[in-house]
Parts: sequence; structure tokens; C-alpha cells
Amino acid sequence: MPIIFYMLGKYLILIGFVLILLGLFINLAPKIPYVGKLPGDIYYKKDNFVFYFPLTSSIIVSIILSLLLYIFTRR
Repeated sequence: MPIIFYMLGKYLILIGFVLILLGLFINLAPKIPYVGKLPGDIYYKKDNFVFYFPLTSSIIVSIILSLLLYIFTRR
């Protein structure tokens, strides 16, 4: 069997695992304290206008994803 099928299967399993984790996070995120309410997250509300930019949350998610990708892609 060519090596490409082995690699393709490996990546499909990894993508499926990531999608499962993402789905769990989306369903459980409202129950986790401080997600989206960290210091540094920008929240501005005035009359009928609301602006929300999760700066600190985005940085933390970026660091976690970078670490996971580093762990899974190193040889």
C-alpha cells in the first residue's frame, strides 16, 4: 500500500479528533468560568451598541494551539 494512504488516514483521524474537541469546547465553553471574561478582553457597551473583542482569550487560544501543533508536527 502506498505511503500516501497511510499519511492520509493519519491526518483524517487527527482532523476528526480536533473536530470532536472543538465541538466539546463549543458546547462546554459557557459553563467554564472566565472564558471570554479575562482581563484584557475589550468590552464596550453604549446605548444600543456593543463591541466585544476577546484579545486575551485569543492570545491564550493561540498559544495553546501553537503548542499542540508543535507537539504533533515535530519529528
